[in-house]
Amino acid sequence: MTTMDSPNPATPSRVPPGLAADQMLRRAAKAWFCVAAIGQAAFIWMIIAHYGRKTLAGDLAGWNDKPIIKGYVAGDGLGNALFAVHVLLAVVVTLGGLMQLVPAIRAKAPALHRWTGRVFFVTAFAMALGGLWLTWGRPTYLSLASAILVSLNGVLILLFAAQAWRMAAARRLDAHRRWALRAYLAVNGVWFLRVALMVWAPLTRGWGMDRKLSGPADIALQLCAYVLPLVVLEAYLRAQAGASPRLKRAVAVLLTVSTVLTAMGVAGAVAFLWGPYML
Repeated sequence: MTTMDSPNPATPSRVPPGLAADQMLRRAAKAWFCVAAIGQAAFIWMIIAHYGRKTLAGDLAGWNDKPIIKGYVAGDGLGNALFAVHVLLAVVVTLGGLMQLVPAIRAKAPALHRWTGRVFFVTAFAMALGGLWLTWGRPTYLSLASAILVSLNGVLILLFAAQAWRMAAARRLDAHRRWALRAYLAVNGVWFLRVALMVWAPLTRGWGMDRKLSGPADIALQLCAYVLPLVVLEAYLRAQAGASPRLKRAVAVLLTVSTVLTAMGVAGAVAFLWGPYML
């Protein structure tokens, strides 16, 4: 017999709306990270299999087997060296960024987390500065619009990485986390662009795109490649810190849609952009 003081065992306990929304938001974020991690692992694999193998073999001209704006150029020793460093460091910064986001590493190996973070930020600085030189000093771009947009991405990397480092040094860990997440997304702007292209091109049959990345869709995609992930991140951070279950659920839906689109883009990138060079 049940009483007013003892709950009916046949009645299922209800999860408070706030807790259910927290769980929904957390699971949506984890799902996106898992999909992104798979895609970035494929990106790393392609870099090592193609550029790494060609470089170690001394076949620098072989970089150009994969269509690229300006890879190996005969007689351009400085440009070739900076290109090699820039591309190969992408492995370090991508892997380091992924490791920074794994909670188990932060909790169980804090020293590894700190040193990985230092390597990530130093590499991000070097790649951003090197990328700016390659863009304007070599120059390595297809159109003026694409050069300006990728340069803005590089400037954001420098700003976010500097802020994340400064917050860590000041032991303002919550602020450090926010700036580090922004830096992570900005650093992966090139990766996001490849993913976005592989979503847009098949869905629209290439509308607004051209070979010089100067079409209206090209310009929008190059800007959205780093701005849109930052906007989604800001929504996630606000939802995570807020108390509104409705906002948490809305952002969880946004992350779920982002996960689906990211999965589509990763599949397309592996099939058409990276796969042929991963063997």
